Amino acid sequence: MAENSFFPITNWSEDDKPREKLMLKGKSVLSDAELIAILIGSGSRSESAVDLSKRILASVDNNLNALGKLSLSQLMQFKGIGEAKAISIIAALELGRRRRGEDAVELKKITSSKIIFEIMQPIIGELPHEEFWIIYMNNSNKVIAKSQLSKGGITGTLVDVRIVFKTALEMGATALILCHNHPSGTLIPSDADKQITRKLKLAGDSLEIKVLDHLIVTETSYFSFADEGIF
Repeated sequence: MAENSFFPITNWSEDDKPREKLMLKGKSVLSDAELIAILIGSGSRSESAVDLSKRILASVDNNLNALGKLSLSQLMQFKGIGEAKAISIIAALELGRRRRGEDAVELKKITSSKIIFEIMQPIIGELPHEEFWIIYMNNSNKVIAKSQLSKGGITGTLVDVRIVFKTALEMGATALILCHNHPSGTLIPSDADKQITRKLKLAGDSLEIKVLDHLIVTETSYFSFADEGIF
């Protein structure tokens, strides 16, 4: 009967309550644990999906960035998380990371080092290895393209100056910005970082292609050579 087709939230199972809450109040009111509970769908006889999600989050100090770095096998170590649930969590967090990257691209025009960080952090800020990227721009400082120049190990990567400016000339770029990440989290530029910056800037000057900045990017912050006057 129609009058029996609706059950108040108090009559829902613990695993279904986050879904009901989202339907009635919207996604923004849900906690991180409740959102993850919707992803995994159910808990176990001894633990609701929300409680299981809270336990998973607690293991990474309630940090979603840290959660996104857990592997499939690491997630499956939690009782109640099988392969399918672990895959759902990994896929959802990866979509969130990619969405941040797309949102950043909409900024388009570079007017500050903070904007560079917002563009590049979703791409390289959380990687376990080092990557060197170039942002190519036109004479209005609008982004033409972003390109990975090289990919290294935990301690470093190689930079080929010729490839940087060959690409710049092919794209018609008049300015560029250097970016690389430090997986260690340190924001102190190494002697090698300073040397390659000087080398690229000198090469750019001879081709009338300006090297405007070099950013060292970590998970939560950045170091700008231009802001610090290291050029």
